[in-house]
This record gives sequence, C-alpha cells and structure tokens, in this order.
Amino acid sequence: MKRAFTYIVSSAVAGMAAAYLAVTLFTTPPPADLLTPAPLPPMALTQGPVSYAGAVQSAAPAVVNIFTAKVTLQRGSSLFDDPFFQRFFGDRFQSPPRKKLQTSLGSGVIISGNGYILTNNHVIEDADQIRVVLSSGRTLDARVAGVDPDTDLAVLKTDADDLPTITVGDSQGLQVGDVVLAIGNPFGVGQTVTMGIVSATGRNQLGINTFENFIQTDAAINPGNSGGALINAHGQLVGINTAIFSKSGGSQGIGFAIPVALAKGVMEQILKQGRVVRGWLGIAGQDITPELAESFNLKAGSGVLISGVLEGGPADKAGLAPGDVISTINNQPLTNAHDILNLIAAVPPGDKVRIKGWRNQEPFDLQVEVSERPLMDPRQQ
Repeated sequence: MKRAFTYIVSSAVAGMAAAYLAVTLFTTPPPADLLTPAPLPPMALTQGPVSYAGAVQSAAPAVVNIFTAKVTLQRGSSLFDDPFFQRFFGDRFQSPPRKKLQTSLGSGVIISGNGYILTNNHVIEDADQIRVVLSSGRTLDARVAGVDPDTDLAVLKTDADDLPTITVGDSQGLQVGDVVLAIGNPFGVGQTVTMGIVSATGRNQLGINTFENFIQTDAAINPGNSGGALINAHGQLVGINTAIFSKSGGSQGIGFAIPVALAKGVMEQILKQGRVVRGWLGIAGQDITPELAESFNLKAGSGVLISGVLEGGPADKAGLAPGDVISTINNQPLTNAHDILNLIAAVPPGDKVRIKGWRNQEPFDLQVEVSERPLMDPRQQ
C-alpha cells in the first residue's frame, strides 16, 4: 500500500508539471518583434522591382504636354456647291471659305535648361501656335528651332532658361527584357506613366519613317504620348515615343520609340547648322527576291537591284543605270535596300564611295561622289 501510494503521488506531481509546461509554452505570446512587420529598406521604397517612383520623380518634371493650333480654310456647303448648279452658274454663288481652328496634342522632353525641347515632327507639323505645359502647371510659348521629317523629330525652343532637364541614358546598351517606362499625355488626360519592357531593338522597314531604328516596347503608348519620354528604371531617357501598331487606334502592346542616340545626333545637327545633312545617291533600290535572283543569275540577298536612277543625280553622273546590281559600298556587303539608305546617309556630302556590282552578269567598280540628300520621295536613296 505504501509503495502504491508513493507511485500515485509521483504520477500526479509529474502530470501537474507536464500540464504547467504545456500551458506555459502554448499560451505565452511570442516576442513582439516576430509580429511587427520589419520596416522596408529606404531604397526599396523608390526603386524597382517594388516601385519605380524614384525613376519617375527624376524624369517627369522634364516631360511636357504640347498643345498646338493651326487655322485652316474650310468651304461651307450649300446648294450651289452641287456640280449640277456649278455647270450653269460656276462659282458665283458658292459660299466663301470659313476659318477653322484645329488643335492637337502631344508630348515633349526638355533636353537643356535654356529651353530646348525634343518632340516628334508630326506633333507640331504646320502648327501656327505651339504651347508647352510643364508638370508643375507652368505654361510657355514655344517656336520651332528645326525639324527632320525623315526621322519624325523636331526641336522646339522656349525663352525660359530655368527649366528642369532630363538625364540622357544609353539607348545602345538596351537589351530585350529591360524595364522601361513611357511618360506622356495620352488623350490629353494629363501626365501619365506606363510600364513595360523592351520587346525588341533595331526595328526597321515598318514604313513609319524614312530612317528607322526603333525600340519596340509593350509599355502602353496612346495618342498624345507622341514625343514623350521612354525612360529606363533609373530615370534616364532612352527613347522618344513615336508610334503604335494598332488596328483599333488604342494601345495593343506594340509601341515604337526613337532611340535617344539617334535623336541626339539629329538635334545636334539642327542646332549646329539648322538642318540634318545626309548623303544621297539619287537611286531607287529593290531587294533581290528569289525570282529576281533567278532572272539575274544571282544568289538571293546578295545585293540590291537598282530600279531607278534620277537624271542628273550623283549615281547618274557616275554611270549607274537601272538594272545594275550593287553588291558592296566601300567593301561593305549589302543585303537589302535599307542598307544602302543608311550607309549613304552617313557619308558626308562631297565624299566619294566605291561601289561594286554586276551589270549584265559582268562586274563593275565605280567611284561615286555623294551629294546632300534633299527633301524628297523617301524611296529614293
């Protein structure tokens, strides 16, 4: 009995001890620092991938809204405008033309603090009045300093000299997959930021501009974004938003921007000499298709067929003729007509280039003096 009593008491004490431990372990709240969210590092609040607010705050003040206006003459319609009445009365009873004010909107980027703004040519083309509005609400009048329709770029000038400027980045170092942000004024709703990635680089032969080397992005670009900034994740300008591919008129994830490296070169020439100077041969070229290659006994993609030569132009003076096939320019092989356009455009007017090719299946080797490219049909090179 004594042994049994001792066993019972020992068991009870052990049970009570176990119960005390269980209550203590499972009901005592954990330390406060395990429940309180840890504060985010300062950099994480303003930089990706959590946020790109820092990049936007750096670039947005230098992106402006551009409003343009032009006066057009519009003839009012009346009964006497009908061709039947015009046969008998002519224009004697036609209503006089009326003046109509047309307005449009776009975006621009302040490149220098003394008032130079980069935008698209189609944003300000034929405008009688140009006004820019900064993100702060400040409004300024602007005038055209120069345009380059071949790349759809324009430079504006305001009289202000205390403007915020954007930091220019390196568009040549962009890679597919890099994060980019588009800043502009879509549909006139006010400054807006959209995000995407670089979908492709070096896009050309799209039929948008004469000289094309676009950055493709899926950042939403809509009407009104034209001329605005495409920036990288550090807030640096890498492109000028220019066009979208769309069947509906809205963004479908395929937008195009002019690389800032190209835009800088155009702007520097405009400010230095008032225009962009490019080389020109005065020919129209055609890519060699398999059918043409068979006809001319050539390899497809082995050169460019001359389909037209402007009379009195540099190529005509050097003896080039329609039907000739150009294989190299300054020993650089050609695969399509776009290659000729870019190679010759980079040659200073007055310099000579060496052109090799084939005529009637016989080789030729000519020296051609390049002239300055005039404003003309974009198909002529």
